[in-house]
Amino acid sequence: MGNVVEPKVFLIGETQANPEGISALLEHYGVPEWTSDAQSASERLIEIYGRCCYRSFGTELNPNITRVRKTNKSYLTNTLEKGDGSIFEHAVANFFFADVSRVFTHELVRHRAGTAMSQESLRYARLTDVNWYAPVAIRESVEGMEIYARTMEQLAQLQTELAELFEIDEGDTSMPRKKELTSAFRRVLPIGLATNIGWSANMRAIRHVIEQRTAPWAEEEIRLVFGQVAEIAIERWANIFADYKMEMADGLPWYTTKNRKV
Repeated sequence: MGNVVEPKVFLIGETQANPEGISALLEHYGVPEWTSDAQSASERLIEIYGRCCYRSFGTELNPNITRVRKTNKSYLTNTLEKGDGSIFEHAVANFFFADVSRVFTHELVRHRAGTAMSQESLRYARLTDVNWYAPVAIRESVEGMEIYARTMEQLAQLQTELAELFEIDEGDTSMPRKKELTSAFRRVLPIGLATNIGWSANMRAIRHVIEQRTAPWAEEEIRLVFGQVAEIAIERWANIFADYKMEMADGLPWYTTKNRKV
């Protein structure tokens, strides 16, 4: 009728660069030979947008400057330190969070700026099993876990009983009627049940949510999830997230940066 599950984070997509368009842009600026040593399309595009703002592809484009930073890392590091966060909004990453609770999704949707979300519909998707995440406070108690598990099983059983009572699986039941009934059944499902949600965000928004939601005062499950997001981000876009420091707090990673203005 259900199982204890752990939240899972998948990176399923990210911004791509268009080499032909970039070449045409650099030709327009008169710097067709300019190149970047960025290790990802996201880092490269952010650098290009930033350099376009100040004509800093080289010293020949802007008489006010006498030198430019040569590497993607040095350029992005300087940008982060200055707090010029707007250029980090151009690159987007697409995550999928599986087996997260509705407690988690209720917290996540508070971060709307620079994000997009697509959540599993429990009006269309009728549940027969009720999987759930067990918080540490519950896991520490054998009796607490027994109560927790028993309650989840009872609620799962209730879904089955209601489906049988209203004969939702009979062959002549229309889809509109199934949606109506499924929507009614879900009202007795717990907020702690496991669900799924897609989350896309620009790099500036990702930085903000990592800082807010891995902090010790954040809710346990969202700390767990965004600790995984931070780990992926630091590995994949090292120059964008190079300023983060990690320490353990209450058994979970806490990511901080001195460049909070970004």
